[in-house]
Amino acid sequence: MDFSFWALLIVKMWTSAAIVVVASMIVERSGPFLGAMIVTLPISAGPAYAFLAIDNGSAFVSESALVGLTVSAATVLYMMVYAAAAQRFGVLASVVSGLAVWAVAIIAILRWQWSLEAALALNAAVYALALPLARRFSTAAVRSSTKKSVWDVLFRAALVMTVVGVTLIAGRAFGPSIAAVSALAPVVMISVALIMQPRVGGEATAAVVANGVPGMLGFVGALSVLHLCAVRFGAAMALVLALAVSMGWNASLITLRRWRLKKAGA
Repeated sequence: MDFSFWALLIVKMWTSAAIVVVASMIVERSGPFLGAMIVTLPISAGPAYAFLAIDNGSAFVSESALVGLTVSAATVLYMMVYAAAAQRFGVLASVVSGLAVWAVAIIAILRWQWSLEAALALNAAVYALALPLARRFSTAAVRSSTKKSVWDVLFRAALVMTVVGVTLIAGRAFGPSIAAVSALAPVVMISVALIMQPRVGGEATAAVVANGVPGMLGFVGALSVLHLCAVRFGAAMALVLALAVSMGWNASLITLRRWRLKKAGA
């Protein structure tokens, strides 16, 4: 790893951190549903995959996206365990509980070689359980908070910079499986929990996370497209298509929710 790699790494980390910091600030002002639609976009994973493509090529990205499909199922498990724990416990206990389940799931997942069909079947089973549970925790309101500080911004930036840095170094050193795990670690959800729960409470923060479960389905579609298209069309085109899938899915969920609210108010 020469000087140019480290210089590029620093630029990538700062760029990704800026994106996530802005998004997390919007979460606090937009309520649980709209906030969830923002945080379930590929805000940290997207730049990480783009950088992996630059450093490692299309075949590497395709393989990482396939592993990422299974890792994203573990992220949904984290979200559900956190949302349930946050109803009763403090932020650290809730996050650690979710991360413990996530880590166990990751260990089990990495013991197998996954095909696209098997990865999609795993996600189908996880979402069949998670979607009904998410509805139980998704209705709490996020109250306004005045507890804001420079520390919040620095903390969010440090979290994202860490995951992007680990992703690039792990991908360069250990291959696509570890890179995919690092890229899809639930850093945004952890950041939301650690920053929001002390300010707005566990139920409101859990509502943001729970509302994100339907949004994560768009991420499943995006990773599937990335896996299928990276080699065939090149990593750059595949990343654009994957982003379009994720953004299009979340936009459709927002449109559907507005239509339902309008219909209910009529």
